[in-house]
Amino acid sequence: MPRPSAPVLLTAAAVFAAATLTACGGGAESDPDVVKVSYKQSTDNQIRVMDKYLGEMKKQFEKAHPGKKVKLVPIKAPDSEYYTKLQQMLRSPKTAPDLVYEDTFLINSDITSGYLKPLDPYLKKWKDWDQFVDTAKSAAKGEDGKTYGVPDGTDTRALWFSKDIFKKAGLPEDWQPKNWAEILDAARTIKKKVPGVIPLNVYTGKPAGEMATMQGFEMLLYGTGEDPLYDPDAKKWIAGGKGFKDSLEFVETVYKEKLGPEVSDALDPNIGTRARGELMPEGKLAINLDGSWLPQDWLAGAGHEWPEWSKELGLAHMPTQHGQAPGKVSMSGGWTWAVPSKAANPDLAFEFIETMQTKANAQKWYVANSGIAVREDVAADPAYVKAQPGIKFFTDLVEYTHYRPAYPAYPKVSTAIQEAMEGVTTGDASVAEAAKGYDEELDSVTNGEVVKK
Repeated sequence: MPRPSAPVLLTAAAVFAAATLTACGGGAESDPDVVKVSYKQSTDNQIRVMDKYLGEMKKQFEKAHPGKKVKLVPIKAPDSEYYTKLQQMLRSPKTAPDLVYEDTFLINSDITSGYLKPLDPYLKKWKDWDQFVDTAKSAAKGEDGKTYGVPDGTDTRALWFSKDIFKKAGLPEDWQPKNWAEILDAARTIKKKVPGVIPLNVYTGKPAGEMATMQGFEMLLYGTGEDPLYDPDAKKWIAGGKGFKDSLEFVETVYKEKLGPEVSDALDPNIGTRARGELMPEGKLAINLDGSWLPQDWLAGAGHEWPEWSKELGLAHMPTQHGQAPGKVSMSGGWTWAVPSKAANPDLAFEFIETMQTKANAQKWYVANSGIAVREDVAADPAYVKAQPGIKFFTDLVEYTHYRPAYPAYPKVSTAIQEAMEGVTTGDASVAEAAKGYDEELDSVTNGEVVKK
């Protein structure tokens, strides 16, 4: 199915904002006793982790603030469409909510556009802010040094694998590859000995959006030991060098050798939902390069209940390209709660943040969302560490993690990476051609602020 072009998406978002959300915005018509909270609602009708949590927070807040009300304004959409719809809402006082859920990769772009309000005056008076780790705080900072969001957790990424498929393939159930070659060798063995399953999933292409960039490409690039995406000293982006091309070559190998999903499936916008909701629980996917949050879909009441997952799946850290030090690589991101600059009730919005981010409520969210704690007091709580299988494994990867260069140009850079990945996935472009196309696009979207390789 052809995907709509960017102008079509924007038009759809504009219609959505005008027709559906006008009544939920701020401005003179807004009720000073109602805080409107907008967030991303899962496209899977059965999974409502965020809905359930925010429903509990709404009850707590309204009980503690007599006369005040919380109006939840969910946006049901895949990530890329959520970002577009959210930005449409933020442009006008008529549609801007009081509180929004912002992905850290997009926050600087929205700061630069003037969509968000700095929170420093509130944070100075909030004693709990001292409990947040510095790396998480920095993810919500603008280039002006001000803070525009309160993080509600972070995440890490690694290799999930099916112990049953590995056993059938004669591979160890405590598998831990030392380098990229060993990952590909395992996938080739599975293809040969266990027909009918997908040996290896690496998210790729524009339909997968940021999943492709972060779970896929950057998990490779930051393990090459070569130049990353951005040079903070020069304050310039880095053109595609050897590490960039090696990462594309890995993706090309996965799809050229048919070690991954069918290309049409890999380029389905719902591939992430299918991987964790169908392919993994049904034993149809051997290795999945993915995030720490997957178990949220498998908990009781989540819609894809899979109580046996911790026994049936193994976890392995993603190795560096050749096994060179430090041997492990991960990427971290996360989401923040931010107050729009055009919010009608910013004070009330921050009070709702305070409700969500008490130690007890934050811990409840980390566990429900399979997230990694960004509050030191929660991370040190034995109850958090023992709350779910895998939490310690993924929390320990924070030591080896990297963060995206979430500067204003990053969303466009990310799209350029997805285009390069898609080219080598479909075979429409060679690695050299895809890297060249990336360099040309990078030069365009960053106004030439590029370190040439």
